[in-house]
Amino acid sequence: MPPNTTASTGQQPGKSGRKKGRRARLFVIVLVLAVVAGVTGGAYWSISTVRASFPQTKGSITLDGLSGPVDVKRDGYGIPQIYASSDEDLFMAQGFVQAQDRFYEMDVRRHMTSGRLSEMFGKSQVDNDEFLRTLGWNRVAEEEYEKTLSPSTKKYLQAYAKGVNAYLDGKANKDISLEYAALGFANDYKPQKWTPVDSIAWLKAMAWDLRGNMQDEIDRALMTSRLGPKEIQDLYPDYPYGRNKTIVQAGQYDEVTKTFEQGSASSAGSSADSSTSGTGTAAGSDGAGLQSQLSGLQDALDDLPTAVGVNGNGIGSNSWVVGGKYTITGKPLLANDPHLSASLPSVWYQMGLHCRSVSSKCQYDASGYTFAGMPGVVIGHNQNISWGMTNSGVDVTDLYLEKLSGDGYLYDGKTRPFTKREETIKVAGGAPKKIVVRETDNGPLLSDRSSELVKVGKKATVDTAAPDRGDGYGISLRWTALQAGTTMDAVFAMDKAKNWNDFRAAGALFDVPSQNLIYADTEGNIGYTLPGRIPTRPQGYDGSVPAPGWDSKSRWTGYIDDDELPYEYNPSRGYIVTANQAVVDKAKYPYTLTTDWGYGARSQRITDLIQSKIDDGGKISTEDMRQMQLDNSSEIAKLLVPKLLKIDIDDKNVRDAQELLEGWDYTQDADSAAAAYFNSVWRNILKLAFGNKLPKELRVKGQCLWVDPVNTTGPADDTDKVRECGERDADQAQPDGGDRWFEVVRSLMDDEKSDWWTTPKNGTRPAATDRDGLFKRAMIDARWELTAKLGKDIDTWSWGRLHRLFLKNQTLGTDGPGFLQYALNRGPWKLSGGEATVNASGWNAAGGYGVVWVPSMRMVVNLGDLDKSKWINLTGASGHAYNAHYTDQTDKWADGELLDWSFSNDAVDESTSDTLVLKP
Repeated sequence: MPPNTTASTGQQPGKSGRKKGRRARLFVIVLVLAVVAGVTGGAYWSISTVRASFPQTKGSITLDGLSGPVDVKRDGYGIPQIYASSDEDLFMAQGFVQAQDRFYEMDVRRHMTSGRLSEMFGKSQVDNDEFLRTLGWNRVAEEEYEKTLSPSTKKYLQAYAKGVNAYLDGKANKDISLEYAALGFANDYKPQKWTPVDSIAWLKAMAWDLRGNMQDEIDRALMTSRLGPKEIQDLYPDYPYGRNKTIVQAGQYDEVTKTFEQGSASSAGSSADSSTSGTGTAAGSDGAGLQSQLSGLQDALDDLPTAVGVNGNGIGSNSWVVGGKYTITGKPLLANDPHLSASLPSVWYQMGLHCRSVSSKCQYDASGYTFAGMPGVVIGHNQNISWGMTNSGVDVTDLYLEKLSGDGYLYDGKTRPFTKREETIKVAGGAPKKIVVRETDNGPLLSDRSSELVKVGKKATVDTAAPDRGDGYGISLRWTALQAGTTMDAVFAMDKAKNWNDFRAAGALFDVPSQNLIYADTEGNIGYTLPGRIPTRPQGYDGSVPAPGWDSKSRWTGYIDDDELPYEYNPSRGYIVTANQAVVDKAKYPYTLTTDWGYGARSQRITDLIQSKIDDGGKISTEDMRQMQLDNSSEIAKLLVPKLLKIDIDDKNVRDAQELLEGWDYTQDADSAAAAYFNSVWRNILKLAFGNKLPKELRVKGQCLWVDPVNTTGPADDTDKVRECGERDADQAQPDGGDRWFEVVRSLMDDEKSDWWTTPKNGTRPAATDRDGLFKRAMIDARWELTAKLGKDIDTWSWGRLHRLFLKNQTLGTDGPGFLQYALNRGPWKLSGGEATVNASGWNAAGGYGVVWVPSMRMVVNLGDLDKSKWINLTGASGHAYNAHYTDQTDKWADGELLDWSFSNDAVDESTSDTLVLKP
């Protein structure tokens, strides 16, 4: 039975000795800046200072190292199209141009990926650097550059770095970006030269934020302090295979004869159904030790800067492709919109990379989205094919509870020595700090990075099922991205792929992070492939909770072979949809890819929209694809609203709010009062039914409850209750309201007397003992919550007033003095859309209504006429505040508009506003 809880009306909690500043704080010179601004601000922030770093976009510049002239043509949005006569010139120019627009962003990113933020921002970043050095992204990137990448990839990386450094050559800090001008008040920091490894390491940051189910693994283990196995299972229901279609429905997992139907869940690896006893070993052996370790690990994860995503549940992406049979053009249409955390500038950079004449000397003619700091095009099209990506969500990380003893760790009854390395962290304005990174055979000891974790590991209690405690416990991480890989090779291979076979071969190199890759070509073919280095586990272990590191039987057994990974090519249904749902039906595939798919709300809605158009006999256009991307329909509203309208409400004010739902079409437009009220009801249902019953480690920091003490059976007297306050950041807390929670509520709807539907009285708010009683309470609470936030007059309510997007510079705009935040940040925008909606402007129901992640870009590629393709970015091409292209796409993005996407020489020339010639 879920524990009995009562809302606290007491004082908000203090820090209680917990580590301060749990979110990344990249601003450490606030006091200095504030003082200088007060004295000399007016003189310093002159127009010349602001404009000093704006890029030259006309005329010519001489660059040492070019073999011939390169043209950089920018359109009215500052998006560059580069024309060169050799591969090396093309990528050198790419490095130069990206540095012109985004070098500060690139510099911060490389300091993050290498664990060197303290060099720029001082001692506040030491903890983050220690954790990132322990992960060792930069070390793995160095190994990739030296050992696994192809000679051609190395050559392109070198050319790119040469272009970046050509931009930096001879420039003062203030001529690079406004942020460096601000940093100049506090230190004498000078950017170092760019290296090929700096580009490769960014892929590790991308992999970290798209790493799969690690957060679910932590959450499930933390839940055991207050919930039993049945309750935890309620909160992680099975994927609804019968209702929400998988990506691959009739495909193969090799290119010859093996179909899914020939596999079985027990034939290899492990299955979710057979894993319960094995995965419970670590937690069952030392519940208290594991709880303490994972709670501390969560603190460390909360602190880390976000790279490209949000370290939580619910985030995802959409991509789909429709074959020519069902399109107006008779050729495929391909759409993609990755959902990532909002950042300023956008994580994406739009550009075209064109060889004047495609040949063995110059092989590329591609256009699309890439990352500032990385050569090539990551998502987009070339003259023959187009491709898109969504996160596959396959499980490529496992946490291990390690038994530590002396200078080693236990493994099959014997003590093994740690692998060690020493790291020196340089600190701006302070003394360097040395740390020792220890690794087991499973991976680095993340728990070493917190003195609190080390302490609780030594105090952890054990039972007879675990080995003697000795020096305590630690947590290690095994992750595929900590092995040298070939993803950088994959980027260049996709950029020049001519057909499906080329594309699959390129995809096979895309080992980390594992992505759903969709495909279309100008010949009319469509396809899907799942690449990636995906581990297999022994029987009894499925990666859903931490495993016992001291038992060799818990180790990975290998990796799924490339020719056994799922794919589809020209399926008879005529389209393919990927939106983070299950890739394959687990009953028809021999390996467990993960136990934590997205639950398919978005993917099924996209499928239904496509199929509805087909069933009506219509042909799908580029505009239809755009409209699908903007679909705001709420799947959970369709389930709940009919029930909510049947509930008898006494209070006229609440009844007025209830009437907003009558006739509502479940569409979450920014101006909808009904959407505002429903989402508040949904948030309160989740809080009352589930959130108040979760352990403090999953609840929002500062939200306090009176609860039964842990390890009590049945409700306690009010005098026995203890006050517990949440510990997690608002955008990471649970229940987040994503489509897993849709499925949780759906599965409990018919059990009207479930213990989950109970909640105690709170002040004048009634207690609930069944489903409709809890729904009624949520409707009351929602009415008064919105009265406080939006006013008593419901005619003034709108979803957009609650659901707002703020774009913040991820360093100096996060916690700086007001004048600098004003200079660097933008917003708010009132957005349509919502959680697990196709137009996925995500919000965390535990923390509030503000936008947490967004469609970071949108594109629709027309394979019948590439010049009729469309695209948009979240912000703009420039990373320079007050540049015309800083956020010049954001208003159109918020309105759901797409820009013309020129590709052919004639179309690019017609759209060109500025031309810069780079001369050797």
